[in-house]
Amino acid sequence: MPRPMWSGSISFGLVNIPVKLYNAVKKKSIHFNQLRKSDGCRIRLKKVCPSDGAEVPADNIVKGYEISPEQYVIVTSEELEAIQPQNARTIAIEDFVKLEQIDPLYYNSCYYLTPDKGAGKAYFLLLAAMQNTGKIAIARVVMRNKEYLTAIRPTGKALALSTMHFADEVIAAADLEELPTDMAEPNKKELAMAEQLIESLATGFEPDKYHDQYYQQVMDMLEKKAEGQTVISQPEVKEGGKVIDLMAALEASISAIKGKNDSSKAKKQGIAEKAPTTAKRKKASAQ
Repeated sequence: MPRPMWSGSISFGLVNIPVKLYNAVKKKSIHFNQLRKSDGCRIRLKKVCPSDGAEVPADNIVKGYEISPEQYVIVTSEELEAIQPQNARTIAIEDFVKLEQIDPLYYNSCYYLTPDKGAGKAYFLLLAAMQNTGKIAIARVVMRNKEYLTAIRPTGKALALSTMHFADEVIAAADLEELPTDMAEPNKKELAMAEQLIESLATGFEPDKYHDQYYQQVMDMLEKKAEGQTVISQPEVKEGGKVIDLMAALEASISAIKGKNDSSKAKKQGIAEKAPTTAKRKKASAQ
């Protein structure tokens, strides 16, 4: 059962809505420990001072900000708390905007917001108003000694909150050295073929269709090794050479997709044709 990781309130105008924040994503990752190769003994990492080689206990470690090489300003937790905003438990809405105006580059982590006790009416009022106007909220919030820019949007019967990068944290595409400054006008025939290829692959987004294949392969390998089985190396996939004839590559791609679709249709048709035949056999045998 998910547990709230933060509690506070949404504030816009004179309205205040107590809420709880939940993680919206359960990340899957595989963690490996470092072992000594000779006997499998687990390696422990220690915090050691390089000047004398002595291990430093946690209660003797403080925060330091480097202002010049090997020169630090020491900062205490009390000093950081003293300058924390007074509304540290408030998600302060500043603007309402259209969702399509936000480039996905700005998004970071995702969460759910749920109403706290007694806040249901105000919570669902805000949810319905945002759904009817087609707007999402841009707000600020302080969590774990850090200020976040956030986007709050309705998703079904709940409000979702996404932390965002500030504008000065996002690298502009124009700053990339390898990006051509002048875009060549595409060949009309090649453009038409490229559009046809895109349309042949176009479909509705189904999240359940996509899986982390590498994660599953690693887990399968670990299970086999734990059971004492021999793991067979995967065959090396040869990378294709550079595309010389773009038109030929587009035509080949479209033909391959068409062939795949025809094969899939034929397979489905074959299954459909077998069903009546089986029914007829059962009827004949019953007679």
